Amino acid sequence: MRPIVIRHADLSDLDAIEGLERKAFSGDRLSRRSLRAFVRAPHRPVILALDETGLAGYALVLLPRGGRIARLYSIAVDPERSRRGVGRTLIAAAQTFALEQGRKALRLEVREDNHAALALYERLGYRRLGRYQDYYDDGAPALRLEKQLAPP
Repeated sequence: MRPIVIRHADLSDLDAIEGLERKAFSGDRLSRRSLRAFVRAPHRPVILALDETGLAGYALVLLPRGGRIARLYSIAVDPERSRRGVGRTLIAAAQTFALEQGRKALRLEVREDNHAALALYERLGYRRLGRYQDYYDDGAPALRLEKQLAPP
């Protein structure tokens, strides 16, 4: 198995990203229109993880203007490629991008019942900041997590 390649998305990747969005999420999906807008915006990059067979995952990072914190807005891993380091690699790439943009921390929300993702984030040094009731389409709550990337 070849290593995972990380790069920023361009419009030619839109079909693959949209397909992964449908495959990875049963609800709370981003629309094609939203995905296109994110791909086009330099302050909201879509970071891709590619393996020997194609798109393995993506991470969408937001950089609020004037802020010191970046936000991992969405991360998706192809279910057929789970537990192969794709998510960990994407998180590392998102953290590196945030640091390169002068951000001191990366924040995210995760479904409270997504135990595998929560365990991964906590192993990577994310700490819990809060809980949001009825955060997702189906009414599921979310936990907000944050990791300091550089001294405040």
